[in-house]
Amino acid sequence: MIRADAADLPEAGAPRTPDRLRRRASRLLSQLTVRSDRLINDGLAQADARKWHYAVLASLQDFGPGSQAALSGRTGIYRSDMVGVLNELAARDLVERAPDPGDQRRNIITISAKGRRQLRRLDKVLDALHDELLAPLNPAERDQFVELLNRLLDYHAGPS
Repeated sequence: MIRADAADLPEAGAPRTPDRLRRRASRLLSQLTVRSDRLINDGLAQADARKWHYAVLASLQDFGPGSQAALSGRTGIYRSDMVGVLNELAARDLVERAPDPGDQRRNIITISAKGRRQLRRLDKVLDALHDELLAPLNPAERDQFVELLNRLLDYHAGPS
C-alpha cells in the first residue's frame, strides 16, 4: 500500500471516498463494472463457460441462425474474436456451422439442441450471479436500474 492509500483509510480500516467522487456516475459505473465483470467471469468459469459463449447462444436462440458477421453485430464481439468463440462452441457441440446457400463463402451458425440446454443452464447461473450483484436492491429497484441502464446505453449507441 502506498502512503497516499494509507492516508485514505479511516481508523476502522474501511476506505473513505470523497463525496464528490461518490456523486460521479462515470466513476461509480466504472467501479461497479470491475466488480460485475469479476463476479460474472468467475461464476461462468465455474460453469465452464465464458460471457461470450452466453452472448452467442442467447443471440442464436432469440434471433435465429446468422453469419459470423451478423453474430458480431448482435453481440458486440469483434469479428476477429468471433471465430475463436465459435470454434469453442462448435468443439462443445453447442452450435452448428453450415454453408450459406446464398453465399458459399460464408457459414450460417445455428444453436444446437445441446446449445439450447447449455443456454438454459447458463441463464440459471447468471440469475444467481445477478442476484448476488444486485443484492442491496429490491425487485422493483432492480427492474428500474436495468431500465435506466438500457436507456443510457440506447441513447449513447445512437441510431443503428
